[in-house]
Amino acid sequence: MTTHFITAEIDLNDATTDLQQAVEAELEKRGEPLRWAVTAVDEEQQKATVEAVVTVSTKD
Repeated sequence: MTTHFITAEIDLNDATTDLQQAVEAELEKRGEPLRWAVTAVDEEQQKATVEAVVTVSTKD
């Protein structure tokens, strides 16, 4: 298992119901999220920048 620091961009227009669910769904595409934080919001483009630490299973 390895850990990775990643940055993801979330389209706030697509996150119509719950921002937390949208962030977690995006992060799960890249691994198992350990923790994450919204670090910036671009109001003009309706995008949120998320920084996260995820774990990825390594196959032997």
